Amino acid sequence: MSIKPQSGATRLRELLKDPKKMVVAPGVFDGISARLAIAAGFEAIYMTGAGTSMSRLGWADLGMATLNDMAANAGMIAGLDRSIPVIADADTGYGGPIMVTRTVEAYVRAGIAGMHLEDQVQQKRCGHLLGKEIVDRDIYATRIRAAVNARNAMGSDMLIIARTDSRQTYGFDEAVARLKEAVTAGADVVFLEAAASKEECENVVKIFHPVPCMLNMVPKGVTPDMSIKEAEGLGFRIMIFPALTFEASMAGSKEALRKLKDNGTQPLDNSAGMKEAFSVCGLAECIAIDKAAGGRSFEDVHGSL
Repeated sequence: MSIKPQSGATRLRELLKDPKKMVVAPGVFDGISARLAIAAGFEAIYMTGAGTSMSRLGWADLGMATLNDMAANAGMIAGLDRSIPVIADADTGYGGPIMVTRTVEAYVRAGIAGMHLEDQVQQKRCGHLLGKEIVDRDIYATRIRAAVNARNAMGSDMLIIARTDSRQTYGFDEAVARLKEAVTAGADVVFLEAAASKEECENVVKIFHPVPCMLNMVPKGVTPDMSIKEAEGLGFRIMIFPALTFEASMAGSKEALRKLKDNGTQPLDNSAGMKEAFSVCGLAECIAIDKAAGGRSFEDVHGSL
């Protein structure tokens, strides 16, 4: 009798049961960045909306990525290793309660462990950019309520994470009030985006205890830089680093392209090489699948690398 593998959502809920442990999720934006994060041994990963928009569309995070763009990317990432929880950006839910319901259904089918919904208007922008427009509290509450209802109707244990971007526009107290309404509506985790100080971070954790709080760490963003140890000490239960692999990929690619342009040769120093890339991206697993089925197509594939 085969045992059904544990879902990412169930695993994430188990990780959050330990009050002394914080879930650390590096940001990933595509298959190779997700594979590298998994190979590095992280217990969870985070699909960044900004990274998805810029890598899949080539455009800044200004609300151009659609539900189809986001769900497809999230599903691909979650499918690489179903035992690793994937937390994913779901922006505003892409519309009213009906569209929020469709978004939740798509994310559940994709195998997402937790998704966050925010209170920006549909024409949104990255959470650490200025000039954000925020919807009324009741509209935000309906988004969260619709998400919870849809999740429950599907019999899923995916976490609904309530994110508010209202801190920059309306202040800390309004942000807290919105998150309280979100918890009343059934949100599992709260996420105050762009907290302006460590004191605010500490306060939000105290206010919402024992509801888990998530911290977003964007380099040179609005929230002061903190280490994992510092955030854990403040009581955060989830910490995401959305720009980590994206910025590293940009820096490495820019340098390689500069050297090719200036020198006429591709740089070989510190190159991971195609052999390592194939290894990280499941070559051995593919060979094993083919062999188990009686195939012989890839018997000598290692010799070609």
